[in-house]
Amino acid sequence: MASIHVERSIEACADFVWDAIRDVGALHTRLVPGAIVDTVLEEDARIVTFADGMVVREVFVDLDEARRRFAYSIRSERVDHHNGSNQVFDEGNGRCRFVWIVDVLPAAVAGRIEEMMNHSADILKATLEQAAPAS
Repeated sequence: MASIHVERSIEACADFVWDAIRDVGALHTRLVPGAIVDTVLEEDARIVTFADGMVVREVFVDLDEARRRFAYSIRSERVDHHNGSNQVFDEGNGRCRFVWIVDVLPAAVAGRIEEMMNHSADILKATLEQAAPAS
């Protein structure tokens, strides 16, 4: 199994960033526009369409308001196991840290997933910093 950790320091307050992450149907508008082109909500999941045409179903595992943590799982013929989480940590002075962790099997797909995660995290950081209210 591979465990992928991606982190970004974001020049925006933790509550603002968490509000965007917890808005699970707005990946394509509030978090990673361009990398994700559509998000459709189902009862316990979201269908995510990437810019390259790939479509995945992310099943909601947990949305923890107190810890500012969202966990999800992808079920696919391409991966045997995929569990991901996003978490936001307050760093003070209008800054926060975004942490994205994915555990995946087989390990052979981890390199591509890590590339996608880093690309998306860069977009997320830029999008949220641009949209953040002035401190």
